Amino acid sequence: MSAPFFTQVAGGLPPADVIWRDAEDGTRLRLAIWPAGPKGMVAVFPGRTEVIEKYAPVVADLSARGYGAVVIDWRGQGLSDRLKGKPLLGDVPDFAHYQRDVAVLRDMLDQVAPDAPRFALAHSMGGCIALRALTDGFAPRAVAFSAPMWGLRLSTATRRAVVAMTRVLGLARMDLREVPGAGVEFRLWDNPFDDNELTTDPARYAWMQAQVAAHPELRLGAPSLRWLVAALAETAVLAQLPAPEIPAYCGLGTRERIVASEAIEARMAAWPGGTLDIFDGGLHELLFERDPIRAPFLDRSVGLFDAHAP
Repeated sequence: MSAPFFTQVAGGLPPADVIWRDAEDGTRLRLAIWPAGPKGMVAVFPGRTEVIEKYAPVVADLSARGYGAVVIDWRGQGLSDRLKGKPLLGDVPDFAHYQRDVAVLRDMLDQVAPDAPRFALAHSMGGCIALRALTDGFAPRAVAFSAPMWGLRLSTATRRAVVAMTRVLGLARMDLREVPGAGVEFRLWDNPFDDNELTTDPARYAWMQAQVAAHPELRLGAPSLRWLVAALAETAVLAQLPAPEIPAYCGLGTRERIVASEAIEARMAAWPGGTLDIFDGGLHELLFERDPIRAPFLDRSVGLFDAHAP
């Protein structure tokens, strides 16, 4: 069944198909498919708050270089099913729920391009989801990460306080509230460019804001307390697991303020054959940064794919 796609705010390359699919627990998910290119298919793992439309320009670049793509709206964001009664609250009780979405993404690749070589491109929370998928048997030929969420920028004291608070509030089902101190920085549509932690490119930031201004149903605000605790638990477990034997490239900005840079550096240092590039002046979203940052990150990501394409 066809799903909506807002072409007028997407730019880039419109998908060949946009569909609904149900995860095993009945959660309805939106996926977009761009046909396989001569070099293969890229599974795109977006970050928290991100939507399919935002990745149309990225997919256009991939297509120009010989790749098709499948992009997903994770549960709780985009047009996929959200928390009932609190659509702006980002929430999952456990990060294992995102692997149900990955199963749908993998099934879609099996359906639309069963014989095409597979690659993965993952940003932020999508990098956390992708790393778990890689350890659970998802085996693309190579994977590229943009500022993956393998840790969050929280002090030890704050982590402990959040976990303790959430346990108490959970008993009264009050953990479905925003993380303490959530402010305008969690509202893309309101947050001024000068205060943003995503990109140093004013034009691309304005474009992101225009998407959610034109279509408020694409907006997502702060995460819930229990989402934060689930994220801390997942990143702690993943940090103890060995790196998968899959070629990997990772980019990280020197001005990263959202995810833990030290967790990324530690993981990539221990990744056999993995490469980490640090981009001077870059904020969180390298794929939506200024061209002097975005272009080399994309070039090196696709260069890794090319090195492992047929």
